[in-house]
Amino acid sequence: MDPTLSVIKPNSLVPPLVWRGRETESAFTAYLENLGVGNHTKNAWNLFTLGVTTAQAKLAADFEELVVLDHIHGFTPLPHQVATAKRVLQELHGRAILADEVGLGKTIEAGLVIKEYQLRGLVRKVLILVPASLVLQWTRELNEKFRVGAFAQRNEWSWSQYDVVVASLDTAKREPHKTNVLDIQWDMVIVDEAHKLKNSRTKNWQMVNQIPNKYMLLLTATPVQNDLRELHTLITLLKPGQLGSSQQFADHFMESARIPKDAPNLRTQLSGVMIRNRRREGGVYLPERHVTAVPLELSAKEWALYDSVQSFLRTEYQKRKESRTSLLPLITLQREICSSPYAAMITLERMQKRSKQDSLKEAISQLLQQAEAIERYTKVETVLEMLGEIQDKCIIFTEYRATQDFLLYMLRRNGISAVPFRGGFGRGKKDWMKDLFARKMQVLVATESGGEGINLQFCHHMINFDLPWNPMRLEQRIGRIHRLGQDQQVHIYNLSTQNTIEAHIVGLLQEKIRMFELVIGELDYIMGDAKLVNKLEEKVLDWAMTSRTEDELREHLDRYGDEVLQQVQRSGSGVLAGGAEV
Repeated sequence: MDPTLSVIKPNSLVPPLVWRGRETESAFTAYLENLGVGNHTKNAWNLFTLGVTTAQAKLAADFEELVVLDHIHGFTPLPHQVATAKRVLQELHGRAILADEVGLGKTIEAGLVIKEYQLRGLVRKVLILVPASLVLQWTRELNEKFRVGAFAQRNEWSWSQYDVVVASLDTAKREPHKTNVLDIQWDMVIVDEAHKLKNSRTKNWQMVNQIPNKYMLLLTATPVQNDLRELHTLITLLKPGQLGSSQQFADHFMESARIPKDAPNLRTQLSGVMIRNRRREGGVYLPERHVTAVPLELSAKEWALYDSVQSFLRTEYQKRKESRTSLLPLITLQREICSSPYAAMITLERMQKRSKQDSLKEAISQLLQQAEAIERYTKVETVLEMLGEIQDKCIIFTEYRATQDFLLYMLRRNGISAVPFRGGFGRGKKDWMKDLFARKMQVLVATESGGEGINLQFCHHMINFDLPWNPMRLEQRIGRIHRLGQDQQVHIYNLSTQNTIEAHIVGLLQEKIRMFELVIGELDYIMGDAKLVNKLEEKVLDWAMTSRTEDELREHLDRYGDEVLQQVQRSGSGVLAGGAEV
């Protein structure tokens, strides 16, 4: 539409000028002053521009062109984000799953849709449900980039007090909040991290399914994690019956839990409700990332502790296998000993307290004495040296709270400014820690649970102090800094203690996965599967405890990598890899 909007009426009180933007404000002000309006000219101008904006929006007969593009501030949306917003508005009628790969800006796409509907007078009450750690991040982005008056929910009156409310789903589903939320006729509901709605028997799904709404957006990079039925569950929230009943969906579209049947037809059905953008298909540019393995040689005392723990684990593993006792403490200890002796000591002390066998208590006591005798920590010393060379902001990821605490102590002891970030923090504290890192501190030490959803594009270095055994989670870590908005090359350092299970895991993650380019977008719905990862942890422990040589252990891991590749190729050729839109 031509942006020129004539407001001329000869011989009327309307000023003889044509609306073309801010450059007419001075003429408009002068005109009103001549009329003797005085100090009210600024308010008159604001009312005039508001009226013009409303008139322009109403003159837009369809969504062929987005009005919102004239109302965003401080950034320019990328072509795939604009195309996604248009498709949501034009074809999907405001009900869609936004399933872009991690880091492609699903929040921006949702913001474009919200603002467009607001400008056209189609949406007033908006409810945005996100993980608690992302409430303030969402609120800030909507206010700063879109001038959407979004408010973070604080009490049971917030739901009705504000038009655009950002809150956590965990809060919304609890009373008295639940009743208040369900009593409101929401024009639009948006759910971030929507893969948490994959099970219709959960309170999360049931809550969202009950919220009155006219438009709904579900945001997730992993619309399928464990079972193709999860697609049916998500789509039922948006368009009940789109894929038939659960049984009909299984009969028509599922060869097995992960293998689709009649994939072309399923893709067609999904295209009516899901949009998925990929980096390589959308031409999205991200600066190059460099992933480097940092091999480490443990000290003699550290090696002695590692070997002693392995012997202890083998003995306990056989006992627990025979008695069918939980292997989880052994898996945790196996992983912690690769993280830090400090973390392993916590688990050993817990096992010692719970044990009723004197022989087991004595064995653990000896391990604790060995751990306490270690005077220097190779991994920590390496990190201190690396930070001295980096001389820039750096995020350090660890799996364990005990390792996090120890790292923070050692960093501060060596004069390096650092802040923690973990899942147990409330949303206000998380936001505070992120701001401290951005403005004052050199290092952010984060645990796995604390890193969900945070955007740290101002940081260009990451040290993985210890590695997850799930490739998807490693990619999610990297995605905290290697995402849209990053303007420099990113450097990732994976610490790897040689001749340990950790070193073999690094080999699996960096050699085989990189070789076949299995990065986010292909691994997401395979390795995002919690059950598969738990099985992997049990398998790795079994291989470590039963392999007679290091080569035998490496062969097991290589074979596992081949199995994952075959699984991804079978599933990837089916549905989500079928095109940029799905």
